[in-house]
Amino acid sequence: MNHSVYMTVSAVRFSILAWGLCLIAGPAAGDQRVNEMLALQQSATAAERQAQAEVNTLADETQEAVSEYRVRLQELDRIRRYNDNLQRTIDDQESEKASLTRQINEFGDLEQGIVPLLMDMVEDLDRFISLDVPFLMDMRRDMLTDLRDLMDRSDVSIAEKYRRVMGAYQTEAAIGRNMESYPGELEIGGVSRKVDFLRVGRVLLAYQTPDREETGYWDTRAREWRSLDNSYRSPITAGIRMAGRLAPPDILTLPIAAPEGDQS
Repeated sequence: MNHSVYMTVSAVRFSILAWGLCLIAGPAAGDQRVNEMLALQQSATAAERQAQAEVNTLADETQEAVSEYRVRLQELDRIRRYNDNLQRTIDDQESEKASLTRQINEFGDLEQGIVPLLMDMVEDLDRFISLDVPFLMDMRRDMLTDLRDLMDRSDVSIAEKYRRVMGAYQTEAAIGRNMESYPGELEIGGVSRKVDFLRVGRVLLAYQTPDREETGYWDTRAREWRSLDNSYRSPITAGIRMAGRLAPPDILTLPIAAPEGDQS
């Protein structure tokens, strides 16, 4: 039974009781008694309404508190999940730091092995050039000087040093597969003269003066320059023009020494 029905039933019961009292007490006394009972009933009804209002207020406050509690529980769960994820991230970062530290230490050991190797490669290239056919020697010596300076620089990475050294080796290797001509100077008969050089791979390095009066080649066995007779004048001239792309490719008769030990 709700509050309004309860109040109605109470009022009816009170009215019946008041009417009965009036019959017993008489008209005058009954009226006074009824008035007192009605006043008491009104006071009780008001008090009951006040109590019910307070109960409703407490019920609303309790519901709000429950809702707030549930919201706080959800926030706490999110915070816990976030903290768990953050901890896993921190653990992963610590593992990554340990891995990087280990790699740095290993790279230091690797660097200690690579740097001497690169320095040895530069020295080997120097010895190779010294024993090779003497073409473009100034340029190649400058290249070696640059490589040595590069190896001593702290602002150049190991990877760059490796790239430069390997590039020099590749350049030297490619020389054996091409043909070129270039101007230069050569001491002939104790006099420095301007000449045109012809290089065919590493099998021939020849020269010819601009007036074509002097033609010669580098003797790889004797390691000295030798003059050629006039029969090679035109082939060397044609070779110089072909290397400079001034004439189409053609067959040339060139003074190429036979390999050592060849008895033919």
